[in-house]
Amino acid sequence: MRTVLKGLLIVFSGYILLLFGMYSLQEKLIFLPTKLPQEHTYTFKQPFTEIFLEAKDGARLNALHFKVENPKGVMLYFHGNAGNLDSWGDITSFFTQFEYDVLVMDYRTYGKSTGNLSEKTLYKDAQLFYDYLLKQYAEDEITVYGRSLGTALAAYVAANNHPKKLILETPFYAMADLAKKRFPILPVKQLLRYKFPTNTFLKKTSCPVVIFHGTEDGVVPYSSGKKLAKEVSIERLDFITLPQGDHNNLIEFKAYRKGIAKALQ
Repeated sequence: MRTVLKGLLIVFSGYILLLFGMYSLQEKLIFLPTKLPQEHTYTFKQPFTEIFLEAKDGARLNALHFKVENPKGVMLYFHGNAGNLDSWGDITSFFTQFEYDVLVMDYRTYGKSTGNLSEKTLYKDAQLFYDYLLKQYAEDEITVYGRSLGTALAAYVAANNHPKKLILETPFYAMADLAKKRFPILPVKQLLRYKFPTNTFLKKTSCPVVIFHGTEDGVVPYSSGKKLAKEVSIERLDFITLPQGDHNNLIEFKAYRKGIAKALQ
């Protein structure tokens, strides 16, 4: 009997430690920033301007604004959970070939951006950059684009404004939904400090929505993207499936490039 009780105590203690670890380390599980020195110089093939916007709490947020001659519009791009603008600049400058300006920001703690992370401040920062574009472009010229983690921020911005279009690449239904699949034995809804309810935001949008998702996505399951798509009326939705597509290689697929060209025409 004592052996059984001792075993149960060990299991229970292990479970409590797991819960504590999940709660205290979730920021490190979700965000994978790479810092850059403030004196770092960006180099890209496409013309760009480096900018800094200051948030109300004093955080200094770094961004790149790629520009083309006679743009059809502008894309506000929210990147994934890893890296910094040194790599995301190369990825986002791809869209300038469609005659669009592109603005991409680094989140707090990423690259040269400063400040403390929280879900609330990320939303405010996203809106800050949308407001920055509104001073230079008409709202019906702004396309909001989100990739992976950035899809929640993009959906938030689209829900609270009236952009021309919302494009989501490898989106997730909600962070709690995604975490539950990863940690089925944990009460993730109670533990999560970062909710990122993309589904809730998407319900509140009014613009056309384009979603790209690969069937072999090992980070955000294809089923999560399909579930999310149900929150949009069929009249506003263009869901593009990439057979055999993974989380980070959709640009290699002809269907993706064709879909982007159509969305930005």
